[in-house]
Amino acid sequence: MDNIENNTSAVVMPRNKEIRQAARAALKGNWTQAVLATLVFTLIAGAAGSIPFAGLLVVCPLEFGFMLCFLRLVRGEDSSEMVGDQFSVFNKYGRYLGGSLLVALYTLLWCLLLVIPGIVKSYAYAMTPYIMNDRPDLDADECIHESRMMMKGYKWKLFCLDLSFIGWAILCLFTAGIGYLWLQPYIEASHAKFYEELKAVRAQSVE
Repeated sequence: MDNIENNTSAVVMPRNKEIRQAARAALKGNWTQAVLATLVFTLIAGAAGSIPFAGLLVVCPLEFGFMLCFLRLVRGEDSSEMVGDQFSVFNKYGRYLGGSLLVALYTLLWCLLLVIPGIVKSYAYAMTPYIMNDRPDLDADECIHESRMMMKGYKWKLFCLDLSFIGWAILCLFTAGIGYLWLQPYIEASHAKFYEELKAVRAQSVE
């Protein structure tokens, strides 16, 4: 994975600890909606997973919608209807289905070569849903390319952010998985905040 870039002339990425703190601040007062959205997404994903192709046709784009709920949350937008908001991607179903399937396909192809390259590429593509939301002028493949460019030098940082949740994930095992309903919103909000900060860094670097 790439090393973290250091550019003293540009906006500096916050530490992962600060990103998590900002995520918790965004979730304050919104935990009920976040947990309910996670519950609905989990139930749909579980049910669709038992039906051939449903996971691809329903869950893949819905996962993008789920992630975008938390982008709106960290941006301070109205998050009072997060349960329903995650389905907004179906208003542009073809676009988000195509994007989610391409990300899944590219990641799978890399994993078929070796597991580690597949993991690295999954981090390279991680910003794709957010870019698709912010750049309607780009097609799905262009959004994936933008994500790859955006994540150059920052894949390791995002990996470390994910790694920092392992302790919480272990604790969730002792709650029969119920704790996941609180952990996943925390992770998703952190990812969305990561994108916002990285977007600011990249915008500064091209000025």
